[in-house]
Amino acid sequence: MSTRTLISPAQLARPRGRILYWTVFAVVVGGFTLAFLGPLYWLVTSGFKDAQEVIQTPPTLIPGSFEPANHARAWEVMDLATLLFNTLYYAFGALAFQLVLDVAAAYSLSKLRPVLGKAILGLMLATLMIPATVLVVPQYLTVLDVPVIERNLLNTPWAIWLPSVTNAFNIFLLKRFFDSIPRELLDAASMDGASPLRILWSIVLPISRPILGVVSIFAVVGVWKDFLWPMLTLPDPATQTLNVGIYSLSNGVPVNVLIAALTIASVPTLLIFLVFQRNIMSGLTAGGLKG
Repeated sequence: MSTRTLISPAQLARPRGRILYWTVFAVVVGGFTLAFLGPLYWLVTSGFKDAQEVIQTPPTLIPGSFEPANHARAWEVMDLATLLFNTLYYAFGALAFQLVLDVAAAYSLSKLRPVLGKAILGLMLATLMIPATVLVVPQYLTVLDVPVIERNLLNTPWAIWLPSVTNAFNIFLLKRFFDSIPRELLDAASMDGASPLRILWSIVLPISRPILGVVSIFAVVGVWKDFLWPMLTLPDPATQTLNVGIYSLSNGVPVNVLIAALTIASVPTLLIFLVFQRNIMSGLTAGGLKG
């Protein structure tokens, strides 16, 4: 059976068809490249301009001035070292909790088959349909006065870590991957006397490195890019994340120095993507085929 395309092979073989095809292809690729890389290019180049050139109209595509000292000034004035340490602390703490609790939840739903497991998974996935802003108020009231223990978690890492654990999307990704692991492999380990916890540690987790890498990246980037929740729960400047700290300290800072600070804040997540992009794609597709 032949594959149907927008342009048939016969039309593509003609000179006019080839010209039309490559013209449309170039326009579409160029448009998407400009839409995605344009703001990034403006961010990087504006960090090297002086304050007057940044605000001039129309903007310059190539910096007329070159001031690399903007980044050093931003690092010192906005205390980016402290903000960067805080963000890394929150991000990797959230990662640790997600790897422990989300993996346990996904493994239970996939292999242990608890009573009402499908209903529980359905309720988890239903929470993905709720806009995140709708949950801000009840989550804030919860961390303001945690039920049972009656503790105020504002200005503590727990205000960031605990809400990040309840990640239905990561649990779904993990369960989907665990479902692809052959049941015969786990049954053989069980017959040899391995407990469910030993099977998880010795068999399931080593096989699941691709999807664990994806979940880890999502966990770190999720905390790194979040703004609204840290702004509400971390009012103390000493405990703020990069995004919130830069926003809080932006008053009175020249716009070119502020853009340089934003550039520095964007570098870690860009590096994570560039280094682990193959792992992201392989992890997302690894559970699609039964082993």
